[in-house]
Order: sequence, then structure tokens, then C-alpha cells
Amino acid sequence: MGVALKKKAIDLGIVTTNPDDMLKFYRDTLGFEYQGDMQIPGGGKMHRLMCGDSMIKIVVPSVAPPATAAPGGIQGATGYRYWTMTVSNIEEMVKACSEGGYKVVVPISQIAPGTSIAIVVDPDGNWVEFLSVG
Repeated sequence: MGVALKKKAIDLGIVTTNPDDMLKFYRDTLGFEYQGDMQIPGGGKMHRLMCGDSMIKIVVPSVAPPATAAPGGIQGATGYRYWTMTVSNIEEMVKACSEGGYKVVVPISQIAPGTSIAIVVDPDGNWVEFLSVG
């Protein structure tokens, strides 16, 4: 038996020491809906944003973690390296990110007939992929 989901989406936690810039990117540039913040056990704060039915959690520990994620996106290391949103406005999102000063590491590229991707980098160096289908 597999997992018995109660929600047809995931929650994704992104740990940062740079909350203002991360909120500017995810809330203001990408337009995620801010749900509020809360204190977290062990010290720190979690900012909760909705991306469709998925919750993106910007987590700010009270003590900075001893390490940061390896840079370089997909080829930089093993483990979680990027995440994908299926969008209907890929051109608009890439333009907003570019105009906001965020690096576009993969410009809009057709990967199959009717399917395109683009990848941008958030303020902490995490890769975010836009997927456009049909």
C-alpha cells in the first residue's frame, strides 16, 4: 500500500537566511499568495505561501545552518536540485524574473513538440523550473 494522500499537492520547505529577498522573489515576483507566518519549534519563523494547491514554506531558523546547498543546479550535486511549476504564461514569468534581476539559467526552450521549459534562480541559488505544455 502506498501513501494515502489527504491533499493532492505537496508542501515544500526552503530554508534560508535571506527571507526578505526570498519573499520578494516568491511572493512579489512569482505572485504566490502569502498565507502568513508562524514561529517554528526550535526557534525561527516560517513564512507560508500558496502556489496553487501546494504550500511553499520559507523557513528562517533562529540560528544559521552550518552549511549551504551546493551551487550549480542540476549538475551541481545530488539531492533535491530544482522544482517545477506547470504554467500557462511562461513568457510572462521569465520576463518578470529577468526584469527583477533574477538569473535565467535556461531560457525558454522547446523540449518536445508543444512542451517548453525555462529555469530561473531564486535569491539563494535554488533552481525553479517553469513548464509549459500545449
